Amino acid sequence: MEAGEKQDKAKENDITEIINYRKAITASLEILKSRPFVHSNMLKELHKVLLSGVRGENKAKGEFRKIQNFIGPYGCTQEMAVYVPPIPENVQDCLRDWERYVNNDEQEGLVQLAVMHAQFEIIHPFIDGNGRTGRILIPIFLFQKGYLKKPVFYLSEYLEANRDAYYEALRNISKSNDWQGWVEFFLKAIVEQSERNKLKVGKILDLYKDMKKNFCDVTKSRYHIKILDTFFKKPIINLTMLLSDSGVFNRKTAIQILDKLAKKGYVEILKKGSGSSPTIYIFPALINIIENKEESIF
Repeated sequence: MEAGEKQDKAKENDITEIINYRKAITASLEILKSRPFVHSNMLKELHKVLLSGVRGENKAKGEFRKIQNFIGPYGCTQEMAVYVPPIPENVQDCLRDWERYVNNDEQEGLVQLAVMHAQFEIIHPFIDGNGRTGRILIPIFLFQKGYLKKPVFYLSEYLEANRDAYYEALRNISKSNDWQGWVEFFLKAIVEQSERNKLKVGKILDLYKDMKKNFCDVTKSRYHIKILDTFFKKPIINLTMLLSDSGVFNRKTAIQILDKLAKKGYVEILKKGSGSSPTIYIFPALINIIENKEESIF
């Protein structure tokens, strides 16, 4: 979408949610500069960013709930709900306790993270968007506690793949006080997602090493590294963005380089330009790694 390709409304909404995640992470970094701990005002600011222009936008965006909400099948009543969180009058007190716990220096930080995430979801402080806000708190917490140099660790892939087990482990806390089961599930999620990320990063580094030589051999151009770096930052990009980001000032030169790379299959034209619509290029080898696809262009 950033490269100019039109999307249907449903896909556009999904993409906007992803862009909102990125904006919320940036906002959290700015907030932590002035107040280096997680707090209620940060929650409201992140919630406001996450729900901007997407589902839940009209449900008290950026404000803690003043009405009772509950979790259950679409259209169910409160009596049929799977889970009913604290009444609105108790939300602020619950969040104060939550905030104190989050900002304690616990010996086992990852266990603290597991408890923090569950407590947030149990409090369910917003009318809508609690899942999105709770998930984005995970990398923010890891960054704040010094586990990450940047807040870029996302558990969403694992939690989505194990959705039923995730919700069941959370429900069992309220139903039978099973914190042990929840912490074990959450730590397993961190381990497995970390291993997947490590493997993926290794493949990306190997690809960069290979492509550095390939781009040089094919293009015979002094701009090959700049073009390569641009594709690693933005694997789907239009020509205007490529010229701007790579520092290649000559449009004709850039097109000649891209044509040589396309003939070898290293880059492809995703969509031919027409009128005011620019040509969109894709770097398929990197996309395949990101999306866990086995097929290769080699």
